[in-house]
Amino acid sequence: MATEDTIDKDQNVSDLLYTVSERPPLHVTIVLSFQQVLISLAGSLAVSSFVADAACAENDTDLKSRLLSSTLLMNGVTTLLMVILGIRLPLYQGAAALYIVPLIAIQSVDPNRCLLSGDDVSSNYSTVSYEGKESPALKALAMLKIREMAGSLMLAGIVHFFIGATGLVGFALRVIGPVTIVPTVLLSGLYLTRAVTKFSKTHWGIAFATAAMAIIMSIYLSKKKTRIPSWSREKGFHWNRYPFHQMFAIMIGMLFGWALAAILTAADVIPFDPNNVQFKARTDARGDVVRNAKWFYFPYPGQFGSPIFETGAFSAFLIATFISILDSIGDYYACAMICNVPPPPTHGVNRGIAIEGLCTALSGAMGCGHATSTQGGNIGSIGITKVASRSVFLGASFLFILFGLVGKVSAIFVTMPHPVLGGGMLVMYGMFTGVILSNLQVISLKSTRNLAIIGISIVAGLMVPRWIETTPNAIDTGNLTADKILKVLLANPNLTGGIISCVLDNTTPATLKERGISTWRSQQNNAKHNEEEKSETFIVDKISYSEGLEVYNLPFSIKWIPYKVLKYIPFLPRQDNNQEIFPTPQFSV
Repeated sequence: MATEDTIDKDQNVSDLLYTVSERPPLHVTIVLSFQQVLISLAGSLAVSSFVADAACAENDTDLKSRLLSSTLLMNGVTTLLMVILGIRLPLYQGAAALYIVPLIAIQSVDPNRCLLSGDDVSSNYSTVSYEGKESPALKALAMLKIREMAGSLMLAGIVHFFIGATGLVGFALRVIGPVTIVPTVLLSGLYLTRAVTKFSKTHWGIAFATAAMAIIMSIYLSKKKTRIPSWSREKGFHWNRYPFHQMFAIMIGMLFGWALAAILTAADVIPFDPNNVQFKARTDARGDVVRNAKWFYFPYPGQFGSPIFETGAFSAFLIATFISILDSIGDYYACAMICNVPPPPTHGVNRGIAIEGLCTALSGAMGCGHATSTQGGNIGSIGITKVASRSVFLGASFLFILFGLVGKVSAIFVTMPHPVLGGGMLVMYGMFTGVILSNLQVISLKSTRNLAIIGISIVAGLMVPRWIETTPNAIDTGNLTADKILKVLLANPNLTGGIISCVLDNTTPATLKERGISTWRSQQNNAKHNEEEKSETFIVDKISYSEGLEVYNLPFSIKWIPYKVLKYIPFLPRQDNNQEIFPTPQFSV
């Protein structure tokens, strides 16, 4: 086993402060977990708000509060299952906007969907128990739409689980290579600039100040350590040097931006005018959220009524399922890269996708109206903080569950000013995009063929959705349903760019080495942990890894399962003679 001294000088040894399997001290873990929660809360609020809008309950604060509690609870449950039983990487599973965008796109063609007529209040409505001050008919309509989303989402989740549990993802990997994954996932990062702009434009000064503070702490001062007071029995009171500012860079930046917004709010520099673009930069812009939130609420399956299947909602969710699977696969490999561990084996990917599908069905049963999926922004935060410990994300999952049950606590953080969120997203998604680009090192960048495929895919992935948005009536097949489906498909940059890159990568001539696939296969075949040697670094094809493939092992032994049975279970590692044999995936990022 090679040691750190034998590493090629051109290859950088990981500078992670904590690796995937390492456990920071409890007090450090709690603060790091809180940081992950802080940067994710607002996104959950946005998605749950989209569900309320789609259910014609935009002004119903009671329903919004119940939806948010359900969303936060499912964020915690899904993250917990993913880290323990899923792919076992430090991944945050949050509310998936991919499941909201197509649904809203389909419903937007019917501007009268929330208008009530005399026949709208059917016998179904009278059976729904609903609390609030809105019109009973409108409340019943909202409940009915949520029940339709719930049933359709449950069925889509079953399909999602089936794709992972049966190993169909592994078959898909045979035709998906790095030249496909890189532009596909990169389009996600580029497309997210819209969300960053949406939040940052409320006050560019606060947004850039937030980002600047995080950048200074994580990059400019990355070689420095903070002097913090400590005490021990051996040394008594003394000063320790600790990378405090780097580990908590994003949280420090966001708290700094929040404080700056509070000062500007107190000085009335930001106008108290809801019609002003800067209004949401005020710290008191959404004070009613805290007042209206309940102290305790316990979400449960079927809380909004029995699920109902609706074809239109199911079609939208099914489309989002396939896009989400492709996006999650890219996130898995990006996370492995940033955590400095070998690319995930096929059984790990299958298990991760199966867990996501299971939790999608559970989210439907809870009435969330959306699925939970891997969030790229939190992967980027690992690159900023240099902390890849699973324990941090386990802690974050417990905090999300707590916030889902105690509404007043989560409501406080929901009031975060928009530009503070925008500044944090600028750093996180910027880092995530950089990680995706770094994966191009394994393919031949001298190949005109590779450069053409990547460039064409990215341009097409940005161009086609823009065309759909600016020309809403461009597609007219004469069938309204077909028009809706085509618009939803073409409006998604991941799907458009991914299909083009996949087709071109598999139909144009090139060697496996030129496409980068042979390099990744070699990494997978050679990345085996030698338990007899306790080196901190594993070298595979001149690439240094902090840990081996054992990071993807389940937390319990499966040696009791006969090998003849085990080899037919695609989401478990194959074992023969007590020696694990990891299936070779077709690619990694």
